Amino acid sequence: MKKSFVAYMVLVLMLVFPPLARGEMGKTKVPVFVSIVPQAYFLERIGGKHVDVNVLIGKGQSPHSYEPTPKQMAKLAAAKAYFCIGVTSEKGILRKIRQSHRNLLIVETQRGIVYRYLDGHDHDHGEMHGKRHSAVGEKEPDPHIWMDPKLVKIQARNIQAALERLDPAHKGEYSENLRVFQQDLDRVNGRIARSLAPFRGSSMYVFHPAFGYFADAYGLKQVAIEIEGKEPSARQLAELIDRAKKERVKVMFVQPQFSRKGAEAVAKAIGGVVVPIDPLARDYLANLDRVAAAVEQGLR
Repeated sequence: MKKSFVAYMVLVLMLVFPPLARGEMGKTKVPVFVSIVPQAYFLERIGGKHVDVNVLIGKGQSPHSYEPTPKQMAKLAAAKAYFCIGVTSEKGILRKIRQSHRNLLIVETQRGIVYRYLDGHDHDHGEMHGKRHSAVGEKEPDPHIWMDPKLVKIQARNIQAALERLDPAHKGEYSENLRVFQQDLDRVNGRIARSLAPFRGSSMYVFHPAFGYFADAYGLKQVAIEIEGKEPSARQLAELIDRAKKERVKVMFVQPQFSRKGAEAVAKAIGGVVVPIDPLARDYLANLDRVAAAVEQGLR
């Protein structure tokens, strides 16, 4: 009789508290949002099994012009944090968040990073995040800060600090995950530095200027076809083609989120080819290796 009663009570508890029966108590994931796909990889590397990551700007969409859907804005209401990175479209996104989701934690993963500034076809360097040196004038800060693994280490520390604040119970795991992730970043950085060392000072021609931090990190020069978000004029295109011929450039790099038209025009004029490279792939470390391999091959 006693055994039957115990079995009955166990059954009742399993029905009333199914999560307890499955051993799921205390395993609720922290729901968070990020702007772009590579950030999801960063959050998953540091947060591990304790985070549920949602991406606002999905595969094939441009971080410069994206607007969140009503469904995404509604889902943000259940999130604990939004990890931004400084891409152009975040201005509108953050404005909407502050209007409707005032309690949502906003994490600026770009905090502490020194920006480079976009300047026509070429580049120069800026100041710390949130500040602009007077010499820079009206030049726009380059938002593609994830294209240098050394800068991702800074972003990773900001992510770890925010996760520890949101979920202090797993602080030790976040710290260890950060350590391992940063080791992986150091390894890929060293590998790429060695492979591109023979090409220091060379120019990599791209359609959209998304690879400036990558170029700076490995001693290259980024030359962009697109100028201030626009297709070049006929005169600018002619100057670019003339420069490419003088530098004996044979490869134009283009990312899948943008039209190949301008890059193909330049490639045809110089007798070169168009090669796709993607700064927004999810498998971040493997993608950096792919980008480096494509650049190395293109500069040979």
